[in-house]
Amino acid sequence: MKAFYVTELAHPSKIPVSTNVPEPVPKDNELLVDVYSAGLNFFDILQSQGKYQNKPPLPFVGGAEFAGKISRDSPIPAGCPYKPGDRVFGATQGAFAEKATVPWNNVLPLPDALTFNQGAGLYVTWPTSYEALVGRAELKPGEWVLVTAAAGGVGIAAVQLAKVLGAKVIAAAGSEEKLQVAKEYGGADYTVNYSSPTWTKEVLKITGGKGVDVIYDPVGLIKDSLKCIAWKGRALVIGFAAGTIEQVPMNIVLLKNVSIVGLHWGAYSKNEVTRIPKVWKAVLELFASGRAKPVTYTEVYMLDTIKEGLAALENRKTWGKAVIQVQEEVVRGKL
Repeated sequence: MKAFYVTELAHPSKIPVSTNVPEPVPKDNELLVDVYSAGLNFFDILQSQGKYQNKPPLPFVGGAEFAGKISRDSPIPAGCPYKPGDRVFGATQGAFAEKATVPWNNVLPLPDALTFNQGAGLYVTWPTSYEALVGRAELKPGEWVLVTAAAGGVGIAAVQLAKVLGAKVIAAAGSEEKLQVAKEYGGADYTVNYSSPTWTKEVLKITGGKGVDVIYDPVGLIKDSLKCIAWKGRALVIGFAAGTIEQVPMNIVLLKNVSIVGLHWGAYSKNEVTRIPKVWKAVLELFASGRAKPVTYTEVYMLDTIKEGLAALENRKTWGKAVIQVQEEVVRGKL
């Protein structure tokens, strides 16, 4: 089969797509999935170089997020509710391939209203943003929310969700193009460009001097954002896309009664399993009702051009969720 096959650790730009990779064999609790689309994540770039915490043994197929169908020849483990041909999305090691194996409890039914490309970017981004805003920050209607990297995968989801929850949203990004994306696709009420040295003062001006109640930060801008946080504000630490783990001025945390709140969605499968289905139920209901919609980057890459997609992601040229189309769905006619 065709796959992004890592035989030696290297930057993705140096790894060719292979055409003769052995098909994966499902284990007892696994399904075999025909992958139609896969999501591109920054950690995919790190993993192929051996710089990510999840280090599969060589050789391995890259990629994690996917959308596709249960393969016709897939085994169906005991207790599994799916059957061959079902549309699903999920995450597993090896999504950058025509077929992948995945534990059956790591897949979810893909809503009929969503395409495979839309489904390929759901599994990490949307529950992260939902649990951060609802479970950790306990966002209330009418509160002010500042979202950094607001045009990125988790950022644009956070903007949409905050609006659905009744918040007033300020989207922050580093270019006018991305700010426009946050307004057009996310529904942000206001925008600020954090390439400006006075951006935190702009946030204070927008909020009438109050500051924001919730900061949603996947970049590593908590330190700067604390300059425009409200009394009893909650700062959500989502990630460090800028590459630096910050040193936070704790005197501001004390003086403003601020809560610094972390969110590691991946750790819920180990530490709080019962919360996972509740989050997914809420997220899927939002999609079904049309109140929220996944945002994918306008250029859809192919498996053969995955290097270009990962390079665009690495150089921060994409917005929303960047995806690759692994293969086209073959619709068989009835006899």
